Amino acid sequence: MSDPSSSAPPFTAALLGPRWWPTWLAIGVVRLLTWLPIRLQWALGSGLGRFVGLIARDRRNVVQANLRVCFPDMRAEAREKLTGDHFAALGRGLFETALAWFASDARLLPRFEIEGREHLDAAIASGQGLLLLTGHFSTLEIGARIVCSKAGLPFHAMYRPYNNALMDYFMHRWRERRSGRPALPREDLRKLVRALRDGGAIWYAPDQTLDPRMSVFAPFFGMPALSLTATARLARMGRARVLPFTPQRTPGGWKVRFFPMIEDFPGGDDLEDATRINRALEEGILQAMPEYFWIHKRFKRRLPGSPRVYER
Repeated sequence: MSDPSSSAPPFTAALLGPRWWPTWLAIGVVRLLTWLPIRLQWALGSGLGRFVGLIARDRRNVVQANLRVCFPDMRAEAREKLTGDHFAALGRGLFETALAWFASDARLLPRFEIEGREHLDAAIASGQGLLLLTGHFSTLEIGARIVCSKAGLPFHAMYRPYNNALMDYFMHRWRERRSGRPALPREDLRKLVRALRDGGAIWYAPDQTLDPRMSVFAPFFGMPALSLTATARLARMGRARVLPFTPQRTPGGWKVRFFPMIEDFPGGDDLEDATRINRALEEGILQAMPEYFWIHKRFKRRLPGSPRVYER
């Protein structure tokens, strides 16, 4: 596996100044909360999330609009229940993120499970770099911890710098410690390609479009959605395989479910390649419906002449 140099920012004395004291306090409180019993953390997080879901009407409307578009046959009662469960999952995810950063393996490993291990083994046996394809879930951070510590696959996370310099400093280090490899800037194509060609694995979630110039409108649960074409480009340039996986909750903890590698990818047609990626994402989302980021405006950009999905 490759180990390109980390681009994590250095610690400076300025980060000890009064400007950053609220951030230091918040980090300290979050770390202390991780010492609570895990089931109590789940209960607190779920309750907090449901409360936010009741008062944050704009965000609740986004969730329900996404569900109406993606599942037009879903009954109103089921959609309302899923909306509440989604906000509970978001709240619980805050505590789980802290656990992923701070809790010990001894505390977490007994709660971790792997499903579809044969697909991971086949991907590793190929000897090629891997794009670990997933979506944005509230279990994102804890799922990444499972991939590294339970599945035994260290990987490179992708990142964008944070505006808060202290959080930027810590986020790099938390994610690198969690995933076992240096984080890579998503804009640095050369580093990403080098890591893949050297046989490395990169965590990759293309379901929140960042650049319309590198996207096509591909179906996502039957609705045209602006979808990145960068997955195919990275796979081609890095000579990498694409291995889909989904993190999800279990009654006693969490698991990561691996799916078969996407064969004969990329195929050379941007629309078809993006459609195949979206199908793989859909398969994983259906396994963990409440945890998926329905709060994100996935259909904000529309084909010309198409009606708006979200209220202004």
